[in-house]
Amino acid sequence: MDERKKDALISTTASELASGQENPAQGSEAELSLEESFEKLDTLLERLEDREIPLEEAFTLYQQGVELIRRCNERIDTVEKKILVMTGDGGFDEF
Repeated sequence: MDERKKDALISTTASELASGQENPAQGSEAELSLEESFEKLDTLLERLEDREIPLEEAFTLYQQGVELIRRCNERIDTVEKKILVMTGDGGFDEF
């Protein structure tokens, strides 16, 4: 991920925290692609690895990460259910 994009994700997280949103991951993350969600998770992890992060901010970032993972899992489950599996007679069934 390039530095500008990483900085934008971090500043978005910081502004969400400053605005006092209880669970900022419920907002714009619903529209993120899986790849963008993974990038956001990477950014959250990098921030959580900072030993100077205040405990309250760390907990909020952790909550955001858990919510992002939940949403990613839901999207992956949906895609998996749409995958077609070839049957023995050459037909296709939904997975």
